[in-house]
Amino acid sequence: MQSILKLKDGSKYTGKSFGAPVSLSGEVVFATGMVGYPEALTDPSFRGQILVMTYPLVGNYGIPKKEMWESGKIQVAGLIVSSYIDTPSHHASKQTLAEWLKSEGVPALEIKDTRGLTEKLRNEGVMLGKILAGKKDVAYDDPNKRNLSAEVSTKKIETHGTGKKTIVVIDCGEKRNMVRRLVARGVKVVVVPWDTDVTTLSFPVDAVLISNGPGDPTKVTKTIENAKKILAKKIPTLGICLGNQILALAAGGSTYKLKFGHRSQNQPCVLSGTNTAYLTTQNHGFAVKKIPKGFTEWFYNANDNTNEGIIHKTLPVMSVQFHPESSPGPLDTDWIFDYFLEKAGLVKNKK
Repeated sequence: MQSILKLKDGSKYTGKSFGAPVSLSGEVVFATGMVGYPEALTDPSFRGQILVMTYPLVGNYGIPKKEMWESGKIQVAGLIVSSYIDTPSHHASKQTLAEWLKSEGVPALEIKDTRGLTEKLRNEGVMLGKILAGKKDVAYDDPNKRNLSAEVSTKKIETHGTGKKTIVVIDCGEKRNMVRRLVARGVKVVVVPWDTDVTTLSFPVDAVLISNGPGDPTKVTKTIENAKKILAKKIPTLGICLGNQILALAAGGSTYKLKFGHRSQNQPCVLSGTNTAYLTTQNHGFAVKKIPKGFTEWFYNANDNTNEGIIHKTLPVMSVQFHPESSPGPLDTDWIFDYFLEKAGLVKNKK
């Protein structure tokens, strides 16, 4: 079945459908990772977006069991690839990518010139688009106008691990591996909905993690207001991705939309004041512009010098724009969790 990807500027790309035969709209973005498509497709940060994968072969190792996903379902609005492989080979594969997409009602197209499409998005900026299946048309819809965190966040409080110290994860669209990495360090993790006022919880809170998530950080107003209360009580706090932006806004900083965002597994980030760089995984379309009073820049991007993290000058409050829990090959920044937990007094210095 032939379907069409149509961008808001009028550009059209005809492709072969291998997902659900539905029409929908979203923000068209690209990601340059060579592996990790099951993790990418289930990353809540892609909510409302039509994802273009630049690596030419997708589907070649199938889809693993649900416990290995980053959330409970596919989060992307649609998928665009250059070459879809319908004969996966991997010991952990449970189904093909096409079977998965169809079962969850997500459209996907095989478009040969994904290079040209990616160059267009890189040069002109990400833009709205729609996948059209058959004769059904849909209107262009900008997902960034919505509070996407409210759509993807958990609806109930969840507890993981049995440690003596408790860290609360404010779920704005968290990836499951954040919880796994914290539990592995011997702390109890309590995941709460995006709009939870942590300062009113009925149990002791030793630290807070504000998670990643989709869309414009200024739309998550309740989380920003609650983060202000957390800062006022000087509770140790770590922000990741969207959490970096929320923390900055809560402390008086500002954010802005990037031209085409950072969505890859090889973004070089430099530790400010040093010559040390780390390879990082990222997935975001917004960034911190003004660093708030009392904070200093922690990391910056070696490609475009954009902010990649902030850290308070005296308090155990910090955040990163990249994903320290991600491990596409390098484990460069997993130490962020150890550093935070040590500064927060939840674990002892191992040295």
